[in-house]
Amino acid sequence: MPLTGLKVGLIGGGAMGEALATGLVKSGAIPQTDLVVSDVSAERLRWLEETLGIRTFQENRPLANKADIVVLAVKPDVVAPVMEEIGPILHPGQTVVSIAAGVPISIIEKHIPRPVPVVRVMPNTPCLIGEGASAYALGSHAGSRDAARVEAVFTSVGRTVAVEESLLDAVTGLSGSGPAYVYMMVEALADGAVKMGLPRETALLLSAQTVLGAAKMVLATGKHPAELKDRVTTPGGTTAAGLFVLEQRGVRAALIEAVSAATERSQELSKGKKT
Repeated sequence: MPLTGLKVGLIGGGAMGEALATGLVKSGAIPQTDLVVSDVSAERLRWLEETLGIRTFQENRPLANKADIVVLAVKPDVVAPVMEEIGPILHPGQTVVSIAAGVPISIIEKHIPRPVPVVRVMPNTPCLIGEGASAYALGSHAGSRDAARVEAVFTSVGRTVAVEESLLDAVTGLSGSGPAYVYMMVEALADGAVKMGLPRETALLLSAQTVLGAAKMVLATGKHPAELKDRVTTPGGTTAAGLFVLEQRGVRAALIEAVSAATERSQELSKGKKT
């Protein structure tokens, strides 16, 4: 097991830090004694201690001294000061993992005076329920050992793939922003059913479960979505009528353009453009 005997330290106990901590503990990837979290909020740390039974620090340096895997689960504008604090004490036996959106690996590496492996990861919010989609890119000093460590951490909260760093903006546009697109679809499908007479609670349940089941069919069967779509579509039937409307209204093109627009915006933000 890639994490056996290793200590994982999460700098930042917010939503994503909590998701990773919960996933690691509940999946049994590491024992609670090998997981530590630091955060500026004493109240937040108390809650994590009581809920997950893990150790916490209000300071980052003790965590960086103890952890084999140091995860930067902080906001992008906090990365630089955190790295200025812990960079000088990091060593090549560790793996630094950043989930700060839009912060290039090179920015993190320049704060570390030694050849310490850095890995950048783009997770998404369903990590909170163990169904995340995460993509990672290796830095100049990172290798197979570090890839195995990252996959072990993020597989505990979903599925993980490796990409080149230049593709992480596209990952942001797809799986990073994608949950919002799906929520809109779930809401719209339910609204359609309410329009036709179904109670809203029932419509939302059926809509959400339908999206969940369809997504699991893609992952479980390995079939192309077009093939699965054709299996549901009887000539001259109800599904064919509905699909015709979706094509007529440009739903497919709209989703493609949404991913493209989000990717381009991620590229702009990575270059420091705020508006």
